[in-house]
Amino acid sequence: MADTTTRLFVGDADHDLALTPPMIVELERLTGRGIGGIFRRLAASEFAFAEVVETIRLGLVGGGMEPQRAAEIVETYVRPRPLAEIFPTALSVMEAAWFGAPQIAPDGP
Repeated sequence: MADTTTRLFVGDADHDLALTPPMIVELERLTGRGIGGIFRRLAASEFAFAEVVETIRLGLVGGGMEPQRAAEIVETYVRPRPLAEIFPTALSVMEAAWFGAPQIAPDGP
């Protein structure tokens, strides 16, 4: 299976984020939408706020963070920020789930 973990700066530090299959199911449950529709809506910038926020929170959990800590980071650093700042993070997490994580060469990007 392809690696879908991406490392991004969220709030206070760089964190691993991944939409693992259980987190995808939870994202679908919370938003009431299928993963394909969520991805399409994010890519077209026709998303709901919950789709952006929950993609990041569940990505943090899927990346290995404790759920309570992920919720704290989202409440402190994600929800209060402008969409222009948080949307790219959600889209990157979704793209890694969809296409696989970007591969980095041993000597840099």
